[in-house]
Amino acid sequence: MKKEAIVLLNMGGPNNLEEVEVFLTNMFNDKNIITVGSSLLRSFIAKMITFTRTEKSQEIYRQIGGKSPIVGHTKNLVAKLQDRVGENIIVDFAMRYTPPFASEVIARLQGQDIEKIYLIPLYPQCSTTTTKSSLEDFEEQYHLNGEDAILVEIKHFFENQNYNKAILERIKERVSVGESAEFDIIFSAHGLPVKVIERGDVYQRHVEKHVRILTKMLEEEGMQFANVHLAYQSKVGPMEWLKPSLEEKLTEIKSRNVVIFPIAFTIDNSETDFELEIEYREVAHELGFKEYRVCRCPNDSDYFVEALVELYAKMR
Repeated sequence: MKKEAIVLLNMGGPNNLEEVEVFLTNMFNDKNIITVGSSLLRSFIAKMITFTRTEKSQEIYRQIGGKSPIVGHTKNLVAKLQDRVGENIIVDFAMRYTPPFASEVIARLQGQDIEKIYLIPLYPQCSTTTTKSSLEDFEEQYHLNGEDAILVEIKHFFENQNYNKAILERIKERVSVGESAEFDIIFSAHGLPVKVIERGDVYQRHVEKHVRILTKMLEEEGMQFANVHLAYQSKVGPMEWLKPSLEEKLTEIKSRNVVIFPIAFTIDNSETDFELEIEYREVAHELGFKEYRVCRCPNDSDYFVEALVELYAKMR
């Protein structure tokens, strides 16, 4: 009997300190990240960035336990999704820049008589730097292996009701309905260079629309925050990036109570566990914030599992 598979795709993160160099090398060799025309020039740039950033990045991961939490959280999500869809559908996951790579997952799926593979990138909003990159990588590796199952893909899901319920659940874990009026909320998205947006990337528009959807849902739940903000984090290099930066936004806020939700991430990683929880907490302390709270990502939330089931059903 023919089977189906669901493969969740994400960026990945080092599983140990030795993999930090692998992560950086693969990321900066990605033509969707470093968009120069020559692969030779891209490789040179990647080597230079990796050389200058590896030691600093290792220290970041050392402070959050010596590895990225992304694989552990994803395994929990896969297990819950597998239980939800039943044993006749195979659920697996592949990372773009660190193990398990797409090639490893494809090898596991070989010989299982799979008719269709449903690819779900775990990026709520679509971007060439994330969604396109992960889909292209899996599809290229799959066809190089000579496999012939039908690949079905989805490119974004920020409008899914159950996914957004997962977000509201995480926000309520940090701020109660009764105290929400005393807080500003910042939806912090991973930044992108402005030139990427100018080339037609829809990410910024998706993020802004997502903030509007969540703001309405929060109001319907009785959560009347003093102000709702959007900011961008994780800027790298001298080029112009999307604004305002998270640091600029924190400086601007008059309230002394703030809660942060990482709107571009479904799974906790170094950008949430280190950058938001440690680095920007220090910034907020220096700025005199009384309360600085960071929400967890949906991770293996039951609402998120239900959203993935709905996405799978919609793709069939």
